[in-house]
Amino acid sequence: MDFLTLIQILDSSVRLATPLLLACLAGLYSERAGIFDIGLEGKMLAAAFFCAAVASLTGSVWVGLLAGIAASLALSALHGLASITFRGNQLISGVAIILLAQGMTVLIAQDWFSQGGRTPSLAGSARFNAIDLPFAEALSGVPVLGPIYSELISGHPILVYLAIAAVPFTWWVLYRTRFGLRLRAVGEAPEAVDTAGVSVVGLRFAAVGICGILCGIAGAYLSTALQAGFVKDMTAGRGFIALAALIFAKWRPWHAMWACLLFGFLQAVALRYQNIDLGGFVIPVQVMDALPYILTVVILAGFVGKAIPPRAGGEPYVKER
Repeated sequence: MDFLTLIQILDSSVRLATPLLLACLAGLYSERAGIFDIGLEGKMLAAAFFCAAVASLTGSVWVGLLAGIAASLALSALHGLASITFRGNQLISGVAIILLAQGMTVLIAQDWFSQGGRTPSLAGSARFNAIDLPFAEALSGVPVLGPIYSELISGHPILVYLAIAAVPFTWWVLYRTRFGLRLRAVGEAPEAVDTAGVSVVGLRFAAVGICGILCGIAGAYLSTALQAGFVKDMTAGRGFIALAALIFAKWRPWHAMWACLLFGFLQAVALRYQNIDLGGFVIPVQVMDALPYILTVVILAGFVGKAIPPRAGGEPYVKER
């Protein structure tokens, strides 16, 4: 593998890891507040559809992004209502959101566009296009550093840079602000937060709302940046992979970024090297496609160690009288 090929694989890794990172950070906020959310997949799927659909109808990807975030927030509100207000089972609520999104997106897409559950192909201002950073073209000929800057760092849609910037911002919010301290506390000892006169319900709804916004951006990226439109079940398990990465990272922002980049790298390698011939024995393309998922499970099983979730996670809070 030469240096340029490595740069291209790493470039693909960043692009493929971006929706995982956004969804992983979304789950981080929610679960740190004590609300387990396996419905990340459903929120991303709904956001991907409504972003692509509205962008196709209006010709503006920014209007589409707002529509995607609104769809994800609506499902987040539904999850919060079920798990916080009515103290329902959080896992069942998450599964219900996934099933709702899977059926709703295809049904509405067929009714609106009559293309078998797809949206029309997006182009121009209806998509997030790559951004060339300053001096990227001028520095491209510089050995080593030039390709790294012009090919790997430059040339990504704006949502990629937003996702990367969200990592240090999340760390700062969680560990350097009063809101972050209370958010982490409500996931560990909600009764102590309540005793201090802070609303447990309000904090948990805030966390669920942040989760909805980030999932909305992740879904919008899938359909308007990584691809040029919505197709059925286009999230392809990314919400579950994000949850696995969150556990692998032990609910820490910086570790979550590296875990998502690892999966993005595995997926990029699988996409680039297919039908490999090992002296007459050809590895089927299906094996290469499944390799990132298999290796993710192996890594989680063998290297994650003991991951302890927030102590109050998954448990509805009942205020003592």
